[in-house]
Amino acid sequence: MPRETTPGSVRSAELNEQIRALWTRAGGRLDEQQRAEYERLVTAWAAAVRSDVTETV
Repeated sequence: MPRETTPGSVRSAELNEQIRALWTRAGGRLDEQQRAEYERLVTAWAAAVRSDVTETV
């Protein structure tokens, strides 16, 4: 997987917004396709948060 050029804190904020928008569009209930997208976004968000912590230390 290619490394993101966006700093972790910015990337995590962008991903957080995408996650919120997904839930809003779905009305709080995710279908199978939306669930897969949610899992992808949360995994990417967690990686961005980890990289931000690593960069900060």
